[in-house]
Amino acid sequence: MFRYTVAMDRHVDTIWLRWTIACIVAFSCIACSTPTMTPQPSPATVSELAPSGKLRAAINFGNPVLASKDPATGEPRGVSVDLSRELARRLGVPLELVTFTSAGKVVEDVKSNAWDVAFVAIDPVRGADMDQTTPYVIIEGVYLVPVASPIKANAEVDRSGVRVVVAKGSAYDLYLTRELKSAQLFRVPTSAVVVDTLVTGNYEVAAGVRQQLEGDAKRVPNVRLLDGRFMVINQAMAVPKGRPAGARYVGEFVESVKASGFVAESLKRNGIEGAAVAPRGGP
Repeated sequence: MFRYTVAMDRHVDTIWLRWTIACIVAFSCIACSTPTMTPQPSPATVSELAPSGKLRAAINFGNPVLASKDPATGEPRGVSVDLSRELARRLGVPLELVTFTSAGKVVEDVKSNAWDVAFVAIDPVRGADMDQTTPYVIIEGVYLVPVASPIKANAEVDRSGVRVVVAKGSAYDLYLTRELKSAQLFRVPTSAVVVDTLVTGNYEVAAGVRQQLEGDAKRVPNVRLLDGRFMVINQAMAVPKGRPAGARYVGEFVESVKASGFVAESLKRNGIEGAAVAPRGGP
């Protein structure tokens, strides 16, 4: 009986030890996989990101992936609006949404101190006046042509005699300005009028964000999208130059909201399809 009891005790101890080790491993995995929250902002960080006492966030209605107007209330909504509200909450300051109709205007107004944080595509030209984070969302730049166009593929766009309509100052305008060698760019004020200009002006190609052109293709007859994409657009947050503490904090904030699922949930809640959450750490 004594030997049986000792054996049983040893068996129980072995089971207990294995269970304890399993728990430790499980909790360690959870701890490693759970994203760390953005650290508490320092007074210098708050002062740099909200020098007026409130966070002024530039919201661009020219990119439907990022923001749009609620059809019922007319209020701004979208992933950039959600991120602005969350950032203001973590900073402990009120939020002011400064709305724009194009990314180009957002970039221009950084020089006039019109905003404290913005949502723009990563581009070396824009980096001259602002510090950009790693991307939080990845979207595609695509081409649209008239149904009867002989152009069948993206590679056929860059040819002599082809005129490409773009929104002035957009990410794809900057990209195509560098990349196109033979085709010519025709710039319009906003992305909302790109396809209409293509049709009324008898141009050959329209360039834009996939979601915008897909919506236009449903609205405007006798146009079609080319298969594939001509560029990947990495959407990032930005802070005006000269605010190092603020830039560091916003960079940490972007990584936090990607890792926690905040960005993915926002895209889903706002009905955005075709855009992907950027990988942690950037491309």
